[in-house]
Amino acid sequence: MEPHYRRLLLKVSGEALGEGGGGLSPERLRYVARELAEARAVGVELALVVGGGNILRGAATREFDRVRADQMGMLATLINALALSEALRREGVENRVLSALSVEGVGEPYHRDRALEHLAGGRVVILACGTGNPFFTTDTAAVLRALELGAEALLKATKVDGVYDKDPVRDPTARRYDYLSYEEVLSRRLAVMDLTAFSLAREHGLPLLVFNMLKSGNIKRAVLGEKVGTLVGGERK
Repeated sequence: MEPHYRRLLLKVSGEALGEGGGGLSPERLRYVARELAEARAVGVELALVVGGGNILRGAATREFDRVRADQMGMLATLINALALSEALRREGVENRVLSALSVEGVGEPYHRDRALEHLAGGRVVILACGTGNPFFTTDTAAVLRALELGAEALLKATKVDGVYDKDPVRDPTARRYDYLSYEEVLSRRLAVMDLTAFSLAREHGLPLLVFNMLKSGNIKRAVLGEKVGTLVGGERK
C-alpha cells in the first residue's frame, strides 16, 4: 500500500489521551500509539502537534494572568508529548519531542531544519508547547508547523467523525459534510478550528481533514487517502 500523502501533520487533542477527557490514560495512550504505528508503517512522514486540555483548560486558569495561564497550558502539552513519545517507543516507533519552549534535558528545542531532518530519517516528530507564544492555540500551532514543514495536509483528530451542520451530540438530525470549501466553512459559521488557525490554512491552501481518531484504523485510512471524515479545501474526494 502506497500512502496518498508524502508528509502529514496530525493534530491530536489532549482529551484523546485521557479517559473522560481528563488526565492521562495508559490504555488510551497505547491505543493512539498503535494507531500511529500502523499509519507510520505505510511510509508517510508524520509530525504531531498535541493539545493539553486533558491536563489544563482555560477555565481552570481564569484567576491567572493570561500570559501565565497560556504558559501553563503550553507545559501541559509537553507532558502529553512526553507520554505519547514513550507510548510510541514501546510500539517500536522511533520519535523525537521538539519543544517551542526551552526545556533542556527534556526535549529538543524546536527548529525547522532539525524537525525536517528527523522526518527524513523516518522518525515521528512530536511538537510540544504550541507556538511558544501566549494568545495562540494549538490549532494555530498545528497549521503553522504544517506550513513550515511542508505537510501536504493537516489531519485534525477528534472524537467526532467530521464536521456537522449542528452539534451531533445534541441534535440527532445533524448532517455530516464529506467536503467543504474554505468559503463554505466561513459562510456557514462552522466550528472547524479557531479563526486565526483557519484563516492561516485558508490563506496558504492547506487542506484540513477532520475525522474521528477513536475509530480504529482511521488514521491509516486517512494516510492512504480513503474517504474518512470531512475534507476542508484541497481536492474533493
